[in-house]
Amino acid sequence: MRRREFIALGSAAAAAPLIWPRAARAQQPERMRRIGVMMVSAEDDRAGRGEADALRQGLQELGWTDGRNIRMDFHWDVVAPARAQAIANDIVAVGPDLIVSSGSPPTAALLQLTKSIPIVFVNVTAPDVQGFVQSYARPGGNVTGFSNFEPSMGGKWIEVLKDLDPSIRRVAMLFNPETAPGGGKFVLPSFHAAGAALDVEPIEAPVHSAAEIEQAIDAVAREPNGGLVGMNDNWIGANRDLIVRSALNHRLPLVYAFRTWTDAGGLASYGIDIFDLFHRAASYVDRILKGEKPADLPVQAPTKFELVVNLKTAKALGLTVSHEFLLRADDTVE
Repeated sequence: MRRREFIALGSAAAAAPLIWPRAARAQQPERMRRIGVMMVSAEDDRAGRGEADALRQGLQELGWTDGRNIRMDFHWDVVAPARAQAIANDIVAVGPDLIVSSGSPPTAALLQLTKSIPIVFVNVTAPDVQGFVQSYARPGGNVTGFSNFEPSMGGKWIEVLKDLDPSIRRVAMLFNPETAPGGGKFVLPSFHAAGAALDVEPIEAPVHSAAEIEQAIDAVAREPNGGLVGMNDNWIGANRDLIVRSALNHRLPLVYAFRTWTDAGGLASYGIDIFDLFHRAASYVDRILKGEKPADLPVQAPTKFELVVNLKTAKALGLTVSHEFLLRADDTVE
């Protein structure tokens, strides 16, 4: 072998250990990211599963697949403040890369524990008023997300009830002061204003237990021309089946914020498309996992609202849904 060839071969051999490990490192799989998820829905609830699926689908569209490059740890039925605090403690102790929190109780519990782990909230009312963020435009801190309702919604729900049943004279709004946004005061002003404008008596019905729910609905049913509204309150949402069943038993028209209640037998719903909100939340999870900071991502307001009426329930209540209302409705339940 010629000397020049020997030198070249020796140089290549000497360089190989420097090159091959570098190439091997480049081919290493991406680190598995861990995401904690706090859901207010129960695991066996159809709506809760739909929300989780919408989040997973949104992430998969952006290249994140549960079990491949992310691990999603779901915690369900996180409604009561004490349970929210306990679950938040467990999640923060693990040190995930990011946490998704559904609703106000989980978000509030998390923010008491961490100022460093990124948090993306979904379905939170007035996050600025609740002190979760500094403002919609510049959240600050380690949290941002997707809000749900404006204060005017309290009045919109009375309007929907009045349109469906012009004979209504009294409407009770069910809410739990311990879990409702602002203790219930967020939508109550518009609820009272709409009641005065439509000649409907607005009744505040704070409840803290299943027994109190039954008592409040019984009280409304004792007099004719009554109706019910469920506040967009996580605890009230967790008691959906009880409230819908009791309203039907007492032949009371019921309006809520989410169509899952109309699907379950409530008369009507007007509010956001909750599945769309969870699907959109995936975009913020993606951006944060790729290096952006929650403080720089503005809080997003809902973009899709839907009005849904259950025609079967309307018939059972002896109500005739007007052609004009049907034209306004985004969907019907037969």
